[in-house]
Amino acid sequence: MLACTRLCSSTIFSAFRTTQVAAVGHLQRGFSSQTDGEERIASVLKEKFPLASKLKVTDISGGCGAMYEIHIESSEFKGKRTVQQHQLVNQALKEEIQSMHGLRIFTNIPK
Repeated sequence: MLACTRLCSSTIFSAFRTTQVAAVGHLQRGFSSQTDGEERIASVLKEKFPLASKLKVTDISGGCGAMYEIHIESSEFKGKRTVQQHQLVNQALKEEIQSMHGLRIFTNIPK
């Protein structure tokens, strides 16, 4: 766990430097590109929530895959309390969550 913390810390520093460098035109990771972990999680969520109208998965650990932020909007959440919506997302990502340190979930119902 300590090794991951060090890896994540250096990755966050690296990501910070990337942001600074991006301002002068030397971007190492495109803003629109996704990491393998982001793509994997998005794929699982698209399969589990086929009615999702919006989905955004962001690796907020700086690229090491330790923590993600998920924004998902789906009519499948209608009639469910926020905690129940989050439980559905957690259940969908049961396998992926085992290797994470944290997960931020934001759910919405389409208007």
